[in-house]
Amino acid sequence: MSPAPATAPSATPPVGRIHLSKAEVTEVEEAYVLDALRSGWIAPLGPHVDAFEAEVAELVGVAGALALSSGTAALHLALLDAGVGPGDVVPLSSLTFAATVNAVVYTGARPVFVDSRASDGNVDVDLLVDAVDTLRSEGHRVPAVLPVDLLGRCVDYTRLLPAMDRRGVVVVEDAAEALGARHAGGGAGSFGRSAAISFNGNKIMTTSGGGMLLSDDLELLARARYLSTQARHPVPWYEHTEVGYNYRLSNLLAALGRGQLERLPSMIDRRRAIRARYAEALAPFDDVRLLGRSDGDTDADDNCWLTTVVLDRPGATVADDLVTALTAADIEARHVWKPMHRQPVFACDRAFVTGGSDELFRTGVTLPSGASLRDDEVERVVDELVGYLGR
Repeated sequence: MSPAPATAPSATPPVGRIHLSKAEVTEVEEAYVLDALRSGWIAPLGPHVDAFEAEVAELVGVAGALALSSGTAALHLALLDAGVGPGDVVPLSSLTFAATVNAVVYTGARPVFVDSRASDGNVDVDLLVDAVDTLRSEGHRVPAVLPVDLLGRCVDYTRLLPAMDRRGVVVVEDAAEALGARHAGGGAGSFGRSAAISFNGNKIMTTSGGGMLLSDDLELLARARYLSTQARHPVPWYEHTEVGYNYRLSNLLAALGRGQLERLPSMIDRRRAIRARYAEALAPFDDVRLLGRSDGDTDADDNCWLTTVVLDRPGATVADDLVTALTAADIEARHVWKPMHRQPVFACDRAFVTGGSDELFRTGVTLPSGASLRDDEVERVVDELVGYLGR
């Protein structure tokens, strides 16, 4: 698929801050939200929630979906379904956002961090398998693993899923950043027993705040639906036999999500076009690469949520210096995720590391990638980036 053209800039475009991944809302979303408002379904749940679940499930290619208040809620419910609880350990990607790890901790289990491949930042499958085998040999219970589809690129599930299946370990896919990405013909969110996606404000598409649990197991989703609505029994009074959660998505936010979902293909195309422009501009620099992008790559399987430049250069402050330079030019940029095994809150937890995620944290910087970026804004980023790299 060829990159989508940019929206034509105005004759005198305003000069201002360029954001990393700003949400884009059009008349399409406005129409959906207005319909929800006029329908009277203002309270949580409603027809837009039901439709949104069906539409996302169809897009991803799974039997069903459950709309929730956040991707973190989806991860929590998925881990509970996998039988994760106090005393267990859950190996997971170290290069991720804290929400992935927090969901493990909510269950009473402890995380075990596994390092990344330098090529794309996704979890090192061989190391993950080794972590599971080592932990089990030491007597630990390992009911599940939690790989993360980093920055919109799927983990190598072709190798991971059979390895975990042979060991009887549940795979919970954290596809929070990857809606619209694909691997071996399957959609992000369709791998493993269940998966979580996020609709936070800066994601590939948004419901302002929200997430979804995906699975081919409809009984799993029914159980999660029950827990997510305060574990209330279907009787004429409030009856509870176990503790539940207030995790459901509102009808208004689902309406916004349906509008975003309608435009998702064009938004992904635009992000791919932006990445292609960055790749073109960086081609002359032998010591600079785009994370996860090979020569001649069209990013056909990535959703290109956040394009990340990796500076294969010496020095302890490589990423810091580039972020500082872009910030001074009023361009939002940030480091890749600081590895979870380096976070003070998880300092006492086990880690299987090779140095891959530490090196990416030292050298990797995410660039403005939002679908709403105009061509002149992309060129402004390119000019600043190329100017800095050429010093």
